Amino acid sequence: MHRLIRASQLTLLAASLALPLPACVDGDLDGVKTVEIETHVEDWRDEVIYQVLVDRFANGSAANDFRFDPSPTSLARYKGGDWQGMIDHLDYIEELGVTALWISPIIMNVDTDAGVDGYHGYWALDLERLNPHFGDLATLRRLINECHDRGIKVVLDIVTNHLGQVFYYDINQNGRPDESIGGGFPLNPGDPQAGTRSPVTRITEYDPDYDPRGVQSLTSLGEAGPAPIRFFDMPEIFRVPPSPELFRRRAAYNLRGKVIDWNVREQVVYGDFPGGLKDVNTENPEVRDEMVRIYSDWVLKLDLDGFRIDTIKHVEHEFWVDFSRRVRERLAAAGKTNFLMFGEAFDGNDPLVGSYTMPGELDSVFYFPQKFQVFNDVFGQGGPTSNIQRLMEERALNYGAEAQPGGIGIAPQQALINFIDNHDVPRFLWAYPDERGLHAALAYLFTEDGIPCLYYGTEQDFNGGNDPANREPLWWSDYATDGETFRWTARLIRIRKTYSALRRGTMELRWTTDRTGDAIDAGIIAFERVDGEQYALVVINAQGEHASETRSPEGDVMSVGAAPGATLVDVLSGDRFTVESDGTLGLSVDAFGTRILVPEAQYQAE
Repeated sequence: MHRLIRASQLTLLAASLALPLPACVDGDLDGVKTVEIETHVEDWRDEVIYQVLVDRFANGSAANDFRFDPSPTSLARYKGGDWQGMIDHLDYIEELGVTALWISPIIMNVDTDAGVDGYHGYWALDLERLNPHFGDLATLRRLINECHDRGIKVVLDIVTNHLGQVFYYDINQNGRPDESIGGGFPLNPGDPQAGTRSPVTRITEYDPDYDPRGVQSLTSLGEAGPAPIRFFDMPEIFRVPPSPELFRRRAAYNLRGKVIDWNVREQVVYGDFPGGLKDVNTENPEVRDEMVRIYSDWVLKLDLDGFRIDTIKHVEHEFWVDFSRRVRERLAAAGKTNFLMFGEAFDGNDPLVGSYTMPGELDSVFYFPQKFQVFNDVFGQGGPTSNIQRLMEERALNYGAEAQPGGIGIAPQQALINFIDNHDVPRFLWAYPDERGLHAALAYLFTEDGIPCLYYGTEQDFNGGNDPANREPLWWSDYATDGETFRWTARLIRIRKTYSALRRGTMELRWTTDRTGDAIDAGIIAFERVDGEQYALVVINAQGEHASETRSPEGDVMSVGAAPGATLVDVLSGDRFTVESDGTLGLSVDAFGTRILVPEAQYQAE
């Protein structure tokens, strides 16, 4: 999200790194046959999603190593990861135990902008052509087929809100992109004493400020109506008029300039994303038709299992109702059901995030409120575990309580995408550099209700700060599988797979506390998961200063749902505990420790 690369820079770049646009045969959907597709998922709560930035996972083919920078100090550039590299390391993914890959957008992007590359995939240029940095269609299909052969599902990241910086606003109508000083023009050009209409401001035609009327032309005499837009013609960096053809028309965009106040809903929905990403007019029926056609076509031609959808809060709710229904119907007609669609609303506002799961919209959302209020505030900062109880109570009000028609068959309230960190926020260990705290957070991630999502590199203790520092190449780890965090993560995933209660069970809190510091129960979060006859009791100490207990300073002890006299076994330690005759169970849990208890009759030794 940066301004356009300047002409002087382009001359040098074009001379040294020029590469023609790839042939349509590698990515043009019109020339690609559909494949036999099927439903690969029974219940999405059984899955563990692993988020992969393709460019940062593994470099498996030198054939697509063009215009990239392999140095370890330039994380804003392409690094060489590709689909072949993912194929080559599927054994690593299997050993970790994850069951679904969320991969970067696959379509062609604007390649570079002001020295920063579109390696992430969010600067779309051609929605029907593949990104040549990642490989060709045959390799992508082979990746998906080999994943399916191993029982691994594939979720594709898509963007409907915006395209990359494919045009500029020709505000001064001189036919070239400029940055200038504007404003200060007279209210009445014939009267120098009439005063000024606006203050003197800096104007960039690449990324002008939001104007509810649409970006206006401006000359020394004042405004001159809507500013023309002019598409770039820079094939050497894949910055050319976008495709399909619809996206070369003004009507495909909102043309109001970039968001300058994130608290104004109108700007959030209709404004360009800062950095020059051009907001698409998703209210236009033709745009909606194309988005449905193109992205469902990719599913039919690749046998994908779900969409992660970027920037959903920047698109009107009516679009999601229309898009979700039509995609589900088209895929179901071809034999694909249980197709997961979850969205990213990067916001801590729980009612706002949950609003995209209301009837007819998405199956789920990235659970950002939990990221901030639980993983950061509780596991990172030692805050009260009562935050968890409050957020669970709000969930019942703010998220859809019924499965979406034609969706995954699970209510959004039970299918939220839980995560500790991702590519848009600093890694957990950057902000909270205690691996014990990360291990406790991972224990909660893999035992709470919903669908866990692990960001690549978390299992390797990566600790990068904000973008791009949090997008490290995984090969820095040598793909080691003997590290403590890797082994802990893999073990938690195995336990989740073993006990259905930890995947599909209801979740009832048994202990949270407002107390922190030296309190006897500081950091304790305890909850039960019940799936029919299957039962699990999870007790985690979310603070790292001392062991804590499931009792209050006044001596009250935690009540549990297991029968009095029942023997529960901690699957992590093998320790056994007996429920008291009054139905209580007092436990001590080490600092940042975890206990996962199951009935003795259901216990399976590892």
